Amino acid sequence: MAFVDYYKILGVEKTASEKDIKNAYRKLARKYHPDLNPNDTEANKKFQEINEANEVLTDAEKRKKYDQYGENWQHADAYEQARQQQGGSYGGYQGGGQQGGYNFEQFGDGGGDFSEFFQSMFGGAAGGGRRQQARYRGHDFNAQLQLTLQEAAQAHKQTLTVNGKNIRITIPAGVENGQTIKITGHGSPGVNGAPAGDLYITFMVADDARFKRRGNDLLATVSLDLYTAILGGEITADTLTGQVKVKVKPETQNGTQVKLKGKGMPVYKKDGDFGDMYLTYNVQLPTNLTPEQIELFKQLANRK
Repeated sequence: MAFVDYYKILGVEKTASEKDIKNAYRKLARKYHPDLNPNDTEANKKFQEINEANEVLTDAEKRKKYDQYGENWQHADAYEQARQQQGGSYGGYQGGGQQGGYNFEQFGDGGGDFSEFFQSMFGGAAGGGRRQQARYRGHDFNAQLQLTLQEAAQAHKQTLTVNGKNIRITIPAGVENGQTIKITGHGSPGVNGAPAGDLYITFMVADDARFKRRGNDLLATVSLDLYTAILGGEITADTLTGQVKVKVKPETQNGTQVKLKGKGMPVYKKDGDFGDMYLTYNVQLPTNLTPEQIELFKQLANRK
């Protein structure tokens, strides 16, 4: 198995912080995203590589194993378990190899190398013993799914193509930008009867021109003419589920905020629960006034 340098894939140092890794990932994900590179197999391959690198390096436990065991990091648990079964007599690995500092060399006093040790423990017949087959869980897959705010507000089914296979999933209403869900058993197959890996889907919810999301609530700014602001009245406001009538109180000030209860985003996996919508009034001053209208404003000004 060829060594994969996840740090090199993301263009960061081995000492990079989690924040640096996430920033590098976002930059590369935007560059190589399939939506921006249709029918580009190389870009698609690169996108899968950076997703895999990000999934490992932003998980503290996986990164620790990767830093310690290199290309064999996914078998670290099996190795540690086998070492314990041998009475803990193996002295660990010696780093400093040519591939990112990972080179499993001598173990214990016997001088057997790492590959021989693994073969005898999991796949060989050391000492004439019965042959055992190693069981390794399949690799996890990572995918991103782009949604509009409208799509995120509705439970719906969608088909994804992951590693050449079509997977139909139900997306719950209320998913947030950056939220990741797990689809069990849709990673790569396991080895020798071990379970398959899982599929992790990260949702990227695009910004909306009309609404700003704040948790389960939605924020919007609506224009209000001066006459309605002064005299009161009724306006029409957009929501995710259509337009609604909103009453405006007389003498409403610029920047006044009103709440439309239950008109926000659906609460994730809580049927019937919704956030609220907050409307902020932006009072518009009239323009192109007639001489009569100007005279009326003068009269109002003189009555102060």
